[in-house]
Amino acid sequence: MTAELTVLALAALLQAFQIGLAGAVMNRDVGMDWNTGPRDRQPDFSALTGRLRRAVNNHFEALAFFTIAVVTVTASGEGSRFTALCAWVYLAARVLYIPAYAYGWTPWRTVIWAVGLAPTLLMILAALF
Repeated sequence: MTAELTVLALAALLQAFQIGLAGAVMNRDVGMDWNTGPRDRQPDFSALTGRLRRAVNNHFEALAFFTIAVVTVTASGEGSRFTALCAWVYLAARVLYIPAYAYGWTPWRTVIWAVGLAPTLLMILAALF
């Protein structure tokens, strides 16, 4: 398996971890009965729960772009040390993004987000050129 595909698989596992983390913190706020129920009404969540849920959504968005980058690099056969490094930088940024968002690290959350997006776009450009 290529480095890029390995990182994509790890990023998917990271996403599952984030969903679990946000769910665990949500359970602490409102209890498991609400979380496992029909969720007809939206309770008030703690700021931490809200941030963790938004971080999950943000990673879904970033993961879509990263998946496109990995598929483009892999399908075109343009994988290289550069694209592998880009993939690992993406994953490291996404790991750091979780506490940055959860604890409101300003402006570092945005900086870390950009550090994750840049190598994703560079991977696509590397495959194109």
